[in-house]
Amino acid sequence: MCDTSATLVVFERRFVFSLLQEWVNRFDDNVSSSWYAFLEDHITEQIVSSTDEQPLLQTPGEVFELRKLLPASMPYDFNIHVMDFQPGEFLNVKEVHYNQHGLLLLEGQGIYRLGDSWYPVQAGDAIWMAPFVPQWYAALGKTRSRYLLYKDVNRNPL
Repeated sequence: MCDTSATLVVFERRFVFSLLQEWVNRFDDNVSSSWYAFLEDHITEQIVSSTDEQPLLQTPGEVFELRKLLPASMPYDFNIHVMDFQPGEFLNVKEVHYNQHGLLLLEGQGIYRLGDSWYPVQAGDAIWMAPFVPQWYAALGKTRSRYLLYKDVNRNPL
C-alpha cells in the first residue's frame, strides 16, 4: 500500500466541440467559425479529496475495485479512474473501447495485453492505448496492483 499522497491539478475546460459546427462544416467548406463553443454555464469545480474517500463503483461480472476521481459531467472531457486488483485477479473480458486511454501503474505488477502483444508491467510503467485496440490485464505477484487510468469522455469519438 502507498503511504504517500499525491495532488491532481485539473485545468478548467471552457470549450466543447460544437456538434452544430460539425454538421455545418459537412455541407459548407467555407465556414470559418470555430469548431468549439464556449461553455458559459459549465464550470469545473475544485476537487480536493483522497482516492480512498471515493465510493467504489459497481463492476458487474468483474472482481477489481473501481473508483472515479472526477465527476462525469460536461465540463470534463476526460475522467480518471483508480483500479485495484488483488494478486491473481484479472479483467474477465478482453475490452475494446472507442476512446483512447492512458494508464500509470502505481503499485504492483502484472501483464497487459494490447492487440496481440503481451507486456509485463510494474509500478511506474505507463501505457497509452489507442481507440479500438483490444486490451486485457492480470495482476501478478504477491501484492495488490493499482493503476490510474485516464479516459476520454464527453467527446465526439470521430
